[in-house]
Amino acid sequence: MPQLNPAPWFAILVFSWLVFLTIVIPKTLNHTSPNEPTTQNTQISKTDPWVWPW
Repeated sequence: MPQLNPAPWFAILVFSWLVFLTIVIPKTLNHTSPNEPTTQNTQISKTDPWVWPW
Protein backbone atom coordinates (compact mmCIF):
# COMPACT_ATOMS: atom_id res chain seq x y z
CA MET A 1 0.00 0.00 0.00
CA PRO A 2 1.56 3.33 -0.98
CA GLN A 3 0.17 5.32 1.96
CA LEU A 4 2.27 3.22 4.36
CA ASN A 5 5.53 4.14 2.63
CA PRO A 6 6.86 7.13 4.64
CA ALA A 7 9.50 8.21 2.12
CA PRO A 8 7.41 10.44 -0.21
CA TRP A 9 5.24 11.86 2.59
CA PHE A 10 8.21 12.72 4.76
CA ALA A 11 9.88 14.48 1.82
CA ILE A 12 6.68 16.45 1.15
CA LEU A 13 6.45 17.39 4.83
CA VAL A 14 10.06 18.57 4.98
CA PHE A 15 9.77 20.49 1.72
CA SER A 16 6.57 22.22 2.78
CA TRP A 17 8.13 23.29 6.09
CA LEU A 18 11.20 24.59 4.28
CA VAL A 19 8.97 26.67 2.00
CA PHE A 20 7.00 27.90 5.00
CA LEU A 21 10.11 28.87 6.97
CA THR A 22 11.95 30.52 4.09
CA ILE A 23 9.14 32.34 2.26
CA VAL A 24 6.03 32.80 4.38
CA ILE A 25 7.54 33.77 7.74
CA PRO A 26 9.88 36.53 6.43
CA LYS A 27 7.00 38.02 4.44
CA THR A 28 4.80 38.21 7.52
CA LEU A 29 7.60 39.57 9.71
CA ASN A 30 8.31 42.37 7.23
CA HIS A 31 4.74 43.57 7.51
CA THR A 32 4.52 46.91 9.27
CA SER A 33 1.54 47.98 11.28
CA PRO A 34 -0.14 51.26 10.23
CA ASN A 35 -0.36 52.29 13.90
CA GLU A 36 3.09 52.10 15.38
CA PRO A 37 3.18 51.90 19.18
CA THR A 38 3.95 55.12 21.02
CA THR A 39 5.56 55.60 24.38
CA GLN A 40 3.26 56.09 27.33
CA ASN A 41 3.24 59.29 29.32
CA THR A 42 5.15 58.75 32.58
CA GLN A 43 3.32 61.51 34.47
CA ILE A 44 0.66 60.36 36.88
CA SER A 45 -2.52 62.29 36.36
CA LYS A 46 -4.39 63.56 39.39
CA THR A 47 -7.81 62.00 39.74
CA ASP A 48 -10.64 63.61 41.70
CA PRO A 49 -13.11 61.53 43.69
CA TRP A 50 -16.51 61.07 42.20
CA VAL A 51 -19.15 63.41 43.58
CA TRP A 52 -22.47 61.59 43.78
CA PRO A 53 -25.57 63.77 43.36
CA TRP A 54 -27.65 62.21 46.14
